Amino acid sequence: MIANPITTHNNMIKFIYPIHLYFLFVFLWLPFTLAHAQLRIEIVGSGATQIPIAIAPFKDENALPQSVTTVVAADLQRSGLFKLVDSGGLATIPVEPPQVDYAMWRTRGADVLAIGAVSALPNGQFDVRFRLMDILKQQQLTGFAYQVNAQQLRRTAHKIADAIYEALTGDVGMFGTRIAYIVKKGSRYELQVADADGYGAQVVLASNEPIISPAWSPDGTRLAYVSFEHKKAMVYMQSLETGSRTVIANYKGSNSAPAWSPDGKRLAMVLSKDGNSQIYLVNPDGGGLTRLSTSGAIDTEPNFSPDGQSILFTSDRGGSPQIYRMPVSGGNAERLTFDGTYNVTPRFAPDGKSFVFVQRNNGHFNIATQDFVSGQSQLLTEGSLDESPSFSPNGRIILYATSEGGRGILATVSSDGRVRQRLSVEAGDVLEPAWGPLVKR
Repeated sequence: MIANPITTHNNMIKFIYPIHLYFLFVFLWLPFTLAHAQLRIEIVGSGATQIPIAIAPFKDENALPQSVTTVVAADLQRSGLFKLVDSGGLATIPVEPPQVDYAMWRTRGADVLAIGAVSALPNGQFDVRFRLMDILKQQQLTGFAYQVNAQQLRRTAHKIADAIYEALTGDVGMFGTRIAYIVKKGSRYELQVADADGYGAQVVLASNEPIISPAWSPDGTRLAYVSFEHKKAMVYMQSLETGSRTVIANYKGSNSAPAWSPDGKRLAMVLSKDGNSQIYLVNPDGGGLTRLSTSGAIDTEPNFSPDGQSILFTSDRGGSPQIYRMPVSGGNAERLTFDGTYNVTPRFAPDGKSFVFVQRNNGHFNIATQDFVSGQSQLLTEGSLDESPSFSPNGRIILYATSEGGRGILATVSSDGRVRQRLSVEAGDVLEPAWGPLVKR
């Protein structure tokens, strides 16, 4: 059995959350209040092969409240897959394909070039036009035109970066997605949501009691999470559009670890109402509760497969915490991890071919991946306390929590381990990250 499940930052609870808090209750609900600090991103390392790309300043963007090309360049650079080629000192800024001096850009070392323009319209909106040119073949690879308002300029820049990423890598871009995470400042906990680049952080919920385990609905409109605001672990559902929220699990004992099914029609969660912590399925309105796992051990941290047919989870039924898989329809559980005595927090890759998890190595907790077919695992991080892994929607990057300088920060690592980034705020510990889905916004 798991004797002491409290192993994470600041005694946050990893398995069954069996703590009781005696502080004076102070609770604030702040629907989408702007956070005081944005996530700061530091890039560490790069891909083995980088695509040389130049981004010419978009015509007339100097008069905009938001530079489009700056956001596009930052997105591409963060991926680690692109090498930015100097685009300064241009006598003429190219906007249309006939204006591109292909020989000059080849001399500068660019393989591809992004060009475009932003024009103010009489109705107060902006016309944003973008083209991606192949310098070697001297032809257009992709492009689009949008009419947006000033508040949508940054989002449009992310769309441009996504279009470039997809055209040159063949993978879906993820720059326009969002992330959720917890910020702990003293005794105050905040559930925040921000763009994937850390911009526009907003406080969804604030409390003087712990908030943990945020989980995105597949359509990106709701978050399920665990709050201790009533001195016990309860699972809540909150709309990110209206701020309204409901309790979906408040049973005797602990209610924890919500996870959405891919179709959004059910959640898996961990309840201890019948004794040991076991996995249950429930509808988003809290009804239709059914028990999925039945063991004399602690079964926790469920995660649905992309096809919705199976669930990964952590259990100590074999004597130590290990990762198992079982059908959603019920049946026998299959043990998947055998290296080491501590493997927890499994999360399916979006393509369903592998999973990410936390592995203990010589007293350190690190992020690792394992292939379903071969059973081979790869260690991706080298920190002392890395936890809460979450895949980007395209499966190329893993977001996780770690510790640096005595406080919690977020970090990312590419799925091949080559590209790493650190994300932090000025003050406070950043914990429990969850990467949101690809949605049309």
